[in-house]
Amino acid sequence: MSWLDDVDDDEPEFDESDVRVRPNPKANRPRTKRRPAHADAEIARVLGVDRGRYTVLIDEDGPNEHTALATRARELRKQPIVTGDRARVVGDSSGDEGTLARIVGIEERTSLLRRSADDTDQVERIIVANADQMLIVVAAADPEPRPRLVDRYLIAALDAGIHPLLVVTKTDLADPTEFLTHFEGVDDLTVFLSGTGDMPVEEIGRHLVGHSTVFVGHSGVGKSTLVNALVPSADRATGHVNEVTGRGRHTSSSTVSLRYESDAGKGWVIDTPGVRSFGLGHVDPQNILKAFSDLAVVAEDCPRGCTHLPDAPDCAIIEAVDEGRLGERGAARLDSLQRLLATFA
Repeated sequence: MSWLDDVDDDEPEFDESDVRVRPNPKANRPRTKRRPAHADAEIARVLGVDRGRYTVLIDEDGPNEHTALATRARELRKQPIVTGDRARVVGDSSGDEGTLARIVGIEERTSLLRRSADDTDQVERIIVANADQMLIVVAAADPEPRPRLVDRYLIAALDAGIHPLLVVTKTDLADPTEFLTHFEGVDDLTVFLSGTGDMPVEEIGRHLVGHSTVFVGHSGVGKSTLVNALVPSADRATGHVNEVTGRGRHTSSSTVSLRYESDAGKGWVIDTPGVRSFGLGHVDPQNILKAFSDLAVVAEDCPRGCTHLPDAPDCAIIEAVDEGRLGERGAARLDSLQRLLATFA
């Protein structure tokens, strides 16, 4: 006889209906990683970012175009959202006072302009998305022009697939001819000259129509003054240059998109804070040569793996400069290239 046959008739019986489950203290049902598709989301342009709030343009160029304030969805907390992004927006996007929409996704970007704190910093700072032009603003004097900084802007633009433009301000204070010879070899670089009482607003404006143009420049070069002339409603703060240090004071504290409008059409002006340095830690060194198109052609005759640095054997660029085949500014162009390449050596 087995002990299994012993049955205690006094033993209570249980079933699953008697089990009590502690409710989820945060919700009535467990969280899921599945997110709604948001098929009804509107596409909006991000015009500016301020302390976690995003000003977005709803129904761009449509009959109901207006701005609204939005926040980001929790699942996008690690996703950088910057000026120029095309965002998918849900919620109350009416733009009425006290309303707040929600950004639930970012459309694929056509370009991404980035910089790092310095050349050794691999952490990139995204400046703007979806720009197709960069207008580099530099002063002929007060502060003195910095060719090396302009070189860096050009490299960042070409690395991002953005077409560069150059405007030299304060030409009434100094002749920029010698400075501009430094960039003679850059392909298709349109240059504008601007002085007191002679700002080429209409000429620059024609190049802005149909484009999204990001304005960059050293503090104090007159970038905000130029933006205000192109977009009178911008009301961007302007500053002055310190007479002792020769440095400009930062006046633009954030990146913002402004609509340019003229009889010829519309475009977007993206104003950015002035910077005194522009790190290229994120750039592939192989792309640096693209900013020196005249040297890039000669480099095709260099041996494979040529660094183009002063100690590079059989470098075709160095030989061309030594032989005078690259003109009077060839040596300066090569020096600028080598300084940038040496940073990544």
